[in-house]
Amino acid sequence: MTDQSEWTGKVGNVWADEWRRTDRSFGPVTERLLQVAQATPFAQALDIGCGAGEISVDLAKGAPSSRVLGVDISDDLLDVARARSSDLPNLRFELADAASWMAGEAEIPDLLVSRHGVMFFADPGAAFAHIRAQSPAGARLVFSCFRERGDNGWARELASVVPSNGDTLPDPDAPGPFAFGRQERVTHLLAQAGWTDIAFEAVDYGMVAGQGGDAVAEALFYFQRIGPIARAAAALEPSTKEAMLERLLALLEGHHRDGEVSLPAACWIVTARAPA
Repeated sequence: MTDQSEWTGKVGNVWADEWRRTDRSFGPVTERLLQVAQATPFAQALDIGCGAGEISVDLAKGAPSSRVLGVDISDDLLDVARARSSDLPNLRFELADAASWMAGEAEIPDLLVSRHGVMFFADPGAAFAHIRAQSPAGARLVFSCFRERGDNGWARELASVVPSNGDTLPDPDAPGPFAFGRQERVTHLLAQAGWTDIAFEAVDYGMVAGQGGDAVAEALFYFQRIGPIARAAAALEPSTKEAMLERLLALLEGHHRDGEVSLPAACWIVTARAPA
């Protein structure tokens, strides 16, 4: 399971290389997250765990008179974010952990947004409390996160092709992709941290892993770069790895429709507000 520290090394580097594919895989989530975030005007936005910057860029383009700051702990991802936003004077990026980031007087956020970035907090209760302390009364928090592992077909199906080593499933509440899958846990964390008006919207979508004439080959390559297949492959003997990739290929061919490989995914769009 990827934890926060790995984003400063190889994981962040790979995601920076694959930013176009990862942005595509989140397409429907991004669209809905931005709709919710942009429903109310804002003066200063903070994009938490901004990655390669897609959310930050879209917010800055959509509100040119407002300011946007994206923070992330990966230098590699921030390099991509800066390169794709050099023409946006109202947007900047900073190497920082949102769990300890301090707002300057000119950058106090009235909108805090994150696309699948908050699930990796080492101490989410403390992180949300800190973020709340940096925000003015009435500030809006909007983020997306995966629902529980069992709701995400992509996770179940990819896990089915990985050889079993007898390990039990990781703690679902540990930092990682499914840490915020349980609605009651997220509600408790946010409420304890001082957030109010907590609400959830379920979004089910197709996670696109490959497109075009070589969609299956592209998806096969992508999953060897990012996610549970990539982690498993790094530890397997060549013959065992080859057998796993053969099973993965069959799985992806089964999800190939109309020039696209798409696996079922499920997330929450979570909203909350700093009390007046």
